[in-house]
Amino acid sequence: MEKYKVDWRQLNSFCSMENFDFETTQELRPLKGIIGQDRAVKSLEFGLKMNKKGYNIYISGLSGTGRSSYSESIARSYAESMPTPQDWVYVYNFKHPDKPKSLGMEAGLGRQFKKDIESMIEQIRNEIITAFRSTDYESKKTELVKEYQNKNKEILKKLNEIAAEYGFMFKETEHGLVTIPLVEDRPMSQEEYENLSAEKMDELREKSNELSLKTFEHFNEIKDLEEQLRRKVKKLDEKTGYDVINYYIKKLLNRYNHRKEIREYINELERDIVENIHRFRKGEDSSQEKGNAFFIKKSGDDHFHLRYKVNLLVDHSETKHAPIINENNPTFYNLMGAIEYKNEMGALKTDFTQIKAGSLHMANGGFLLLHTREILLQPYAWDTLKRALKTNEINIENLSQQMGLIVTSSLKPEPIPLDIKVILIGDAYTYSLLYALDEDFKKLFKIMADFDTEMSRDQENMEKMAAFIATHCEEVGLKDFDRSAVCRVIQYSSRLADHQEKLTSRFSQVVEVLYEADQWATEDYSDTVAVEHVDKSIEERIYRNNKYEEKLNELFQDGTLLMDVTGNKTGQINGLVVMGSGQHSFGKPSRITVTTYRGKPGIINIEREVAKSGPIHSKGVYVLSGYLGKKYAQEHPISLSVSISFEQNYSMIDGDSASSTELYGILSSISNVPIKQSIAVTGSVNQNGEIQPIGGVNEKIEGFFDVCKRMSFTGDQGVIIPKQNMKNLMLKDEVVEAVKDGEFHIYAISHVEEGIEILTGVPAGTEDENGNYPEGTINAMVRNRLKRIHKEDSKKANDSKDA
Repeated sequence: MEKYKVDWRQLNSFCSMENFDFETTQELRPLKGIIGQDRAVKSLEFGLKMNKKGYNIYISGLSGTGRSSYSESIARSYAESMPTPQDWVYVYNFKHPDKPKSLGMEAGLGRQFKKDIESMIEQIRNEIITAFRSTDYESKKTELVKEYQNKNKEILKKLNEIAAEYGFMFKETEHGLVTIPLVEDRPMSQEEYENLSAEKMDELREKSNELSLKTFEHFNEIKDLEEQLRRKVKKLDEKTGYDVINYYIKKLLNRYNHRKEIREYINELERDIVENIHRFRKGEDSSQEKGNAFFIKKSGDDHFHLRYKVNLLVDHSETKHAPIINENNPTFYNLMGAIEYKNEMGALKTDFTQIKAGSLHMANGGFLLLHTREILLQPYAWDTLKRALKTNEINIENLSQQMGLIVTSSLKPEPIPLDIKVILIGDAYTYSLLYALDEDFKKLFKIMADFDTEMSRDQENMEKMAAFIATHCEEVGLKDFDRSAVCRVIQYSSRLADHQEKLTSRFSQVVEVLYEADQWATEDYSDTVAVEHVDKSIEERIYRNNKYEEKLNELFQDGTLLMDVTGNKTGQINGLVVMGSGQHSFGKPSRITVTTYRGKPGIINIEREVAKSGPIHSKGVYVLSGYLGKKYAQEHPISLSVSISFEQNYSMIDGDSASSTELYGILSSISNVPIKQSIAVTGSVNQNGEIQPIGGVNEKIEGFFDVCKRMSFTGDQGVIIPKQNMKNLMLKDEVVEAVKDGEFHIYAISHVEEGIEILTGVPAGTEDENGNYPEGTINAMVRNRLKRIHKEDSKKANDSKDA
């Protein structure tokens, strides 16, 4: 047994203060970058450099590894060397009003462009009113009117001459020219007209019709004159308006001459103002309207003048480099932008000024950070993001449009070109699912940066861990840590990694200990954080979360949960399981009993029969059949039933770490050799009897240790573990001291026969050249009993045939 014992020095990887040459972390330089993520960092840097389509980045890793903060930090460093992207504005589309135009321009120019256009429109409105009130305009218009009136008088004179021949005259009224009968060369009065006889009335009607035919061409001349006057006045108005706006338009064109799209828009703007010059004269005549906001709104003038607004969608006037946007709530609208609506008199209406930017707009030309879980949970967000990355453009539309629902009025804004690097942050499982099930994903996210949960515990990384502690002390305002405290944090980091030669890279868990150790140092009135403060923080963290563990240990102590830690029992053995309660994981011993009896060959897993066994545990039980068959059934079949039970277990069991434990119980039951109850066992076994490593070795050992401590130590208690798990031992000081003092023992084995010898004190036995095991060994007793049962069963079968 002694040769399998693990020396106390191997139970923890102690960190020596001689590894460091500083007294406190105050002497250290702050850490730059991230520790222990070389593969992820290289992948991330390569992805950031690649500017080809599809080279977006998926960050894979568990939370707490620094994946989010480092991704944003390195993206920011790249962004700072990149140019500031364009501003984007939406303007009215004069040709297609329902399709607003997008205009891109140099960073900072969008705000100036908006100011230039809108101030120009305001100035034009004021100057047009002034221009149309000017003497020059009035005289030109009067001249046109006089010309019309003179020609109109001449035609009217001719009309009256013709009318006189028929006994009529023409009179101008607000409704146009009307014919009036004459009597004695004067207009007939209404009374005279009403007293006319029927015959006279018919005669007047006939003459009136003849007059109409005679004067038809002259009336057309009057209409032509009116139309000419309208055209001339309109031309005068347009000329007057053009003279006003031409100065401002030329000024704008000179300023924005370098962008074709902007030039085209300004020219279209000029044409539209000229064509709608009358809209700018509203304030000329209606002074009452100025004080009546409701009347103005009702008239529609405000709606019309919205077309001359500029919607500044993306403003980089205060941005110094490429943008980095971390979108924590990636809804459809937060990503793609939205078209908002106003309720006017019960109807929903919108216009291009109601278009709002999304994260894709704000991050365009830079980097967008998203979390996989959040975007996949949002309806339509994931598909819309992929579409934008595939087409390299941002289409703003409302969900109602995408879903085919009808709205009162809608817009289809011109798409904006998209040049962006998306950094998607998630875990490895989600990455595997997306890669397997989403055809677009592998084309759009060609770079995977995988953040590890652990790193090598070499001198370089230990020094970086010390620098990491120093950085946090400086950034957050913690007390400096002395060497002893740094060493204990490093040991704790290895415990979190469950490996003597590794450190955890889930730094969030380490940081929590730093904060709490600082608090305990404060309460201790200490200027620096020492090892006892780190120990206190770890102990208190466990205490805050181990109520369930304490309750279970009390149940073991008072006998509610049956557990023997002394004596020997046949077919009974102490297994070990790991349980979790929130932040705290702990080991719990569990009594496993095995019974063997004549019956149908095979192993009955009671947990599986009642649906309390997971698939991996069930597989482990089947492996036992393979081992027994190979070891003991080469000459005859095993005519034996085996029943295995985890006693007082009321929850699901999974994993194969108890398979070796179950095998020891089977061998004990068949051979009728008792097992020491003072030794608990963990370890997986294969069909060749080789012991395989398991997880949670520290928690399992400490779980049995705590139960033994409550029930009192006898000096022969301990745990058997796989030899491969020795590198995972990071046991608490109390266990190490107990092993050092001989109160507790750890055994490391590589084969099931080594374990059965420790548990029973009986040699397993080695097969000789004739295939026989030495008498008195476990293997001999097992084979002999199985052979005896087979012979007895065969004899009974033969006797029944003879009968």
